Amino acid sequence: MPTSEQLKTLIKSHLEGDENRFFSCAMQIAAHEARVGHGQFAKELRDLIDAAKRKQNHVLMSPKTVPIVQPKGELASLLTVFFPKAFLPEMVLDDAIASRLKRIIKEQRQIEKIRSYGLSPRRKLLLIGPPGTGKTMTSFALAGELSLPLFVIRLDGVITKFMGETSAKLRLIFDAINQHRGIYLFDEFDSIGTMRGTMNDVGEIRRVLNSFFQFIDQDESISLILAATNHPEILDYALFRRFDDVIEYSLPEKSNRIALMQNKLSIKNTVKLNLEELAKKSDGLSYAEIVRACEDAVKDVLIHNRKELTQNIMVQMLSERKRYYKKTTRVSPAHK
Repeated sequence: MPTSEQLKTLIKSHLEGDENRFFSCAMQIAAHEARVGHGQFAKELRDLIDAAKRKQNHVLMSPKTVPIVQPKGELASLLTVFFPKAFLPEMVLDDAIASRLKRIIKEQRQIEKIRSYGLSPRRKLLLIGPPGTGKTMTSFALAGELSLPLFVIRLDGVITKFMGETSAKLRLIFDAINQHRGIYLFDEFDSIGTMRGTMNDVGEIRRVLNSFFQFIDQDESISLILAATNHPEILDYALFRRFDDVIEYSLPEKSNRIALMQNKLSIKNTVKLNLEELAKKSDGLSYAEIVRACEDAVKDVLIHNRKELTQNIMVQMLSERKRYYKKTTRVSPAHK
């Protein structure tokens, strides 16, 4: 018979939704029953556990099934979950990037068909490029398109000063990746992906990176793993081959800047804006900064009860953003 502690563990793990601990405890009970001579009961218990695991895996394998999950226990300090309603057409992207993202979505929507032929869909993506160019927004759009939860890894909770603790937390995250299908985003990935052997390298970071290599190599889940960084030049070279796709983002071209402003300014009456001039004024700005300039312009119209959004207002907001953007993206001498 199960002990009182085992019964408590079973009930507690069920209430907390911790399937791994639940199955582990159940298997311990089955093993104990086999040792004391209750072979038939142990076999029936193992069969029930195997059936439950198969049912769980079938649910996870369905691309249309989204478990409503919230990180529990220690995971709550490591993951933040979102349920995005964003979609790819809402983003203004280069044609090449949009095409690659559409291909990823199509492969994910036909994951069972692809796997039936012994193949794997793209699901480990490295997103690189300057700030504000759409890397984080891409994770929201993929989650929205695939109706999956987005889990953002909180690296401030993962990286600690204690030897070995960070690797243990990484293991928890990869266990979650295996248990709950979703989009998992390692933002500011250079925090753990820094090239080994650099001047600022320390032993713990090397161990963390080696742990990440081990976990991502062993990962055979059906979740999508995204890593985003503004500084690909400092990533360890061995990282790049761990990903199925490396997608490089850049500052918007003229046509994309015009399309973005048309999209963001359509909600407010405007005079005939000279988009060619505004495209020149916004040259060098990221997608995010252009969006903020458009929002600033609309707010200016609203709070001053203006009748319309004029060219001068947009030029002013773009100029302010350009001054701010140059300050925040200025490279320090140590990184030149």
